[in-house]
Amino acid sequence: MRALLTSSGITNGSIHGALVDLLGKPVAESNALIVPTAIYPFPGGPGMAWRAISGQAPSPLAGLGWKSLGILELTALPSIDESAWVPTVRDADALLFWGGDPLFLATWMRRSGLTALLPTLRPDSVYVGVSGGSIAATGTFVETYTEPPRGTDGPLESEKVVFTTPQGDVERLLVTARGAGLVDFAVIPHLDHPQHPDASLTNAEKWAARIPVPTYALDDESAVSVVDGTARVVSEGQWRLFHP
Repeated sequence: MRALLTSSGITNGSIHGALVDLLGKPVAESNALIVPTAIYPFPGGPGMAWRAISGQAPSPLAGLGWKSLGILELTALPSIDESAWVPTVRDADALLFWGGDPLFLATWMRRSGLTALLPTLRPDSVYVGVSGGSIAATGTFVETYTEPPRGTDGPLESEKVVFTTPQGDVERLLVTARGAGLVDFAVIPHLDHPQHPDASLTNAEKWAARIPVPTYALDDESAVSVVDGTARVVSEGQWRLFHP
């Protein structure tokens, strides 16, 4: 399976071109399923999920003009026969993992059986991640939280770290957890975005120091394309690679 891990979706021509290259055909000839699951733990999650699914979110993904687009809600899958949803996943050209809480997403990828299914999908199918959806694609990831996360299988470990923000120093909980294992690196999205002070360059360096694999810090104009295990940065903005 191929991957396109983005900070904020298909935000520019270079990232769009990388998506088309991975699909091997135009978006208009490709079938996709969008996974909104990661957004539900956030306040206002249902509304944000609707905007993502309907293509009305600021980050372009669902509204790219897909040949067909369906919804894959992971929390529903354990109560459904696999024969009802697995063939649909196998037929999809792209799986679109929306942003949100990567620990919650990784938990439901495992509980639903999707994590085990991913390695068996077509080699030319594409995992497209946005923010938390990109974070969850790695084998081991670290995410920041203000409070211990709930509704998950639990972290591998956690520690408190002081981050610097425009409002002053704040304490964050850095949680290490298991992802889908689709790639052998990690992602820190929204590098130097004013609305994501945890991901300033200074904080990203502290964050990446706790991650046991190479880590790409990506701004919203950057992504990582992966084919046959080889990663390539696609960017019209800023990015940084941290080594463990």
